[in-house]
Amino acid sequence: MPAGAYQLGDGGERTWALERPLRLGRYAVTNAHAAAFAAATGRLAEADTQARLAAPLLAEHPATGFTFDDALAFCGWATERLGVPVRLPTGDEWEAAARGVAASTFPWGEAFAPERCNCADAGWGFTVPVDAHPAGASACGAEQLAGNVWEWVADAADADGWRVVRGGSYLDTGWGLRAARTLRAEPERATPTTGLRIVVQPEGGAW
Repeated sequence: MPAGAYQLGDGGERTWALERPLRLGRYAVTNAHAAAFAAATGRLAEADTQARLAAPLLAEHPATGFTFDDALAFCGWATERLGVPVRLPTGDEWEAAARGVAASTFPWGEAFAPERCNCADAGWGFTVPVDAHPAGASACGAEQLAGNVWEWVADAADADGWRVVRGGSYLDTGWGLRAARTLRAEPERATPTTGLRIVVQPEGGAW
């Protein structure tokens, strides 16, 4: 994701500057990644989540069933595995990656296109593999920033302790998949529609 100025918000009402390039995950974290994490840490122990992680046909689907703390723990585990700092993107980073310097409404442009994402209008009714919609990629190459699953971001909690998810899921219609949309979520609640994407950044921020 290139450095530069990005217009954020529904009306593009504010400018946010990315001072140096950012390495955002091309895809959401998959069930294959989550299975290795769960085996190493004992997290994601709920029966429904374990069943998804054990299903070979779902290995490349986005991982779900993550609380906010699970998402942070995954980043810590991945940091140890990769030897470089791994974290959640901030909401501004996530939105800038989804909209690009053109500040588009959807990752691929201005017009909603259900064939470019996994959403309610597409009629799948479940997650799909993370590489299933290359035509829906954003300008920086990140895929499925609209639909499939919500993604936790690292924004501060509100007064009630709730956190932020971005991107919409396979249950959302076009309006809900706008890149500027934010949604507050209970951080302790693990759902079948919420996962995560990571940022990998070496110490000092140099690539």
